[in-house]
Amino acid sequence: MRYEMMFPHQLRTAIAENWPVAVPVGVLEYHGEHLALGVDTFIPQGILSRVEARHAQMVIMPTFWYGAASYCVAPPEGNGSIQVTAESLYRFAKDYFLSLLRIGFRNVHAFIFHQSENFYNGMPTDLAFRMGAREVIFAFLEKTMGEGFWGEDRMANYYQEHENATDPFNWVQVHPLMSAEILRGYPIDHAGKVETSLMMALCPDGVDLSKHSSEKWYSRSATEATKDFVKPLIDAAVGKVEKDLRL
Repeated sequence: MRYEMMFPHQLRTAIAENWPVAVPVGVLEYHGEHLALGVDTFIPQGILSRVEARHAQMVIMPTFWYGAASYCVAPPEGNGSIQVTAESLYRFAKDYFLSLLRIGFRNVHAFIFHQSENFYNGMPTDLAFRMGAREVIFAFLEKTMGEGFWGEDRMANYYQEHENATDPFNWVQVHPLMSAEILRGYPIDHAGKVETSLMMALCPDGVDLSKHSSEKWYSRSATEATKDFVKPLIDAAVGKVEKDLRL
């Protein structure tokens, strides 16, 4: 269910039944001449749409488009990349996640594809969202439950809940869209065979191979792309997201 289309009574049902809330996070970045600027956002959108089609009891938040694209691939002039600093993203994430907690959600999951091959070391977008989420959870819990809450008897099941990822510190989580295991089978590229194939399958209007240029090393393999090539990758990503959402 799309958050922006929900009525208040539907929202209250989602809260009462602890539906998972999915947040697609992306960037707007130059991906060669043959791909639309929103590649790294269309891909998580597409995967989450496929998950939503299989599970009615979940909420998909409006997409966040403005991550830290950087200008390392191409300067913005005439190419379109929009760079937002990690500091700005961190401040946004704190306000955003606090709002979701105050609304009543306790099962929030943001998904990031951009630069996620380095997710476990950390890149600007995911680090900003992860730090924002951590700080907000601690502040929210201390405000609503009081300082010292963790040491009280009401938290006696903490470690069991932590094992199930249902403890309060997991009310907001930030995930890579695809795991390291998945990426070993399909090493992610930039505007090459894999990303172009993903766009063919998930957002075909964002691909125009007639505009392809072999000038840049990173996009030369795009001519090998087919939507069938990434079908197992998409299936694996959908399964991974379902597991993250505990569906």
